[in-house]
Amino acid sequence: MLHFAPEAFLGRLLGPGKGYEYLSADLDDPQAMEHFDIQDIPHSDERFDTVVCSHVLEHVPDDRAAMRELWRVLRPGGTVVVLVPVDVGREQTFEDPTITTPEGRLAAFWQSDHVRLYGRDAAQRLAEPGFEIAIDGYVSTLPDDVVVRYGAGSPGMYVLRRSSDRTAPAP
Repeated sequence: MLHFAPEAFLGRLLGPGKGYEYLSADLDDPQAMEHFDIQDIPHSDERFDTVVCSHVLEHVPDDRAAMRELWRVLRPGGTVVVLVPVDVGREQTFEDPTITTPEGRLAAFWQSDHVRLYGRDAAQRLAEPGFEIAIDGYVSTLPDDVVVRYGAGSPGMYVLRRSSDRTAPAP
């Protein structure tokens, strides 16, 4: 399992000693086991069975390059779990590289270090490298006050599977 930007809580749940190989990765976090960019993963093709990528892609300059890398390092039949903030009122994902100030990014992308805000096209965009995609809608079962309290307004968790077809998609 490859876990990007490992949250302490998830790291304890998913981490070492669970009966499978676990690797955490981040650009800068000293707690991560390895340090590298998700847009250029230094591991071999088809290396991982599972990848967890929670609230990472909205920070990455080229999320499409990152998704191609996730497809590349995932074994056929493997799963990538992705969570990103989604503005369900927005049809298309919004990006504007000229917005560089923390204040501008907060206003445009909901957080001062985000570089995009996903729209309703998020599933389609995440699937582009060739993933089969499902949306786990657990969040829709939660009471409204819980959704508001934890900022869980996204349509859900994206579960991406790489089919057994080993042909890489064109970039």
